[in-house]
Amino acid sequence: MILTQLAAPPPVHFAVNPLDAQSLLAAFGTIGIAVILFAETGLLIGFFLPGDSLLFTAGLLCAGSAASPGRLSLPWVLLAAAVGALAGAQTGYLLGRRAGPAFLARTKSRKISDGAARAAEILQKYGYAKAIVLARFLPIVRTVLNPLAGILDVPVRAFTLWQILGGLVWTIGLVLAGYTLGASIPNIDHYLLPIIALIVVISLVPVAFELLRSRRAHRKKSA
Repeated sequence: MILTQLAAPPPVHFAVNPLDAQSLLAAFGTIGIAVILFAETGLLIGFFLPGDSLLFTAGLLCAGSAASPGRLSLPWVLLAAAVGALAGAQTGYLLGRRAGPAFLARTKSRKISDGAARAAEILQKYGYAKAIVLARFLPIVRTVLNPLAGILDVPVRAFTLWQILGGLVWTIGLVLAGYTLGASIPNIDHYLLPIIALIVVISLVPVAFELLRSRRAHRKKSA
């Protein structure tokens, strides 16, 4: 029996699901939070990354028991989330000022094109302050609006001020919401999957409303 146990070591899993917040946190930990949020808010190729569910799940894991192997440190998670989100948005803005128009002209991604159109509409409708802050809570839009703000020559000071404010509200708010829920429910780790699924659905609700609104507006124009 001893020989059998030695010959059959436990399997090691290397695969990481970039769409699964729990998988990303298990693989990369706190540093991964900063890197993933930077990619989602600063690089157009990161529009598919799960920013909302990542932040909320990280907050849940901060509230886990001290003996839990996946437990994270709340101060470090808050710092990593803020640094990644703020640095990413500012980088996206600078990239937009330099190379954004050429990229948008060449891209074949419908999601990026639609996100750019919606981000431009939000900037025009709400103005710099509201648009930049609200975009943080809209998947895809928060990825595209930053470089688009650079393309449209939004003043550096205005963009920096409002992206910092919006980024802090978004990151700290979701992390603390997850932490509060985790601290109030014993053994919250057992419910991670359904909670993450719920967060994903909630984060997509604004996008669904915007798609319906766009289709209705398009139909009215066609009529």
